Amino acid sequence: MPHLTLLERYQEIADLSGQMLNKAQTQEWDELVALGARYQAAVERLKTLDPLDDDQKNARRELLTRILDDDARIRQLISPELERLSHLLGTFKRQRTVLQAYYSTVRPH
Repeated sequence: MPHLTLLERYQEIADLSGQMLNKAQTQEWDELVALGARYQAAVERLKTLDPLDDDQKNARRELLTRILDDDARIRQLISPELERLSHLLGTFKRQRTVLQAYYSTVRPH
């Protein structure tokens, strides 16, 4: 990726968060996870860039607001899916425990 300014990096992150929100809205979880990895990498790259001047800080504030709004909406959308997966895992663990108990009693000794 070409060398980007700090403000361009924030724009990149805002674009990624928008794409992530879209994937959460359409329940495309695998794509959301892939975008999340790109998002994290872009955030890490922020640490290597120079600070912003006052005008750039105002522009960054707008981008951060957008990013945080997207993040809150993504969390709302993903929460039911995480609860569903947690329920499925709990059910699977209970079934496995029952099967293990059953098979341990029916095996010839």
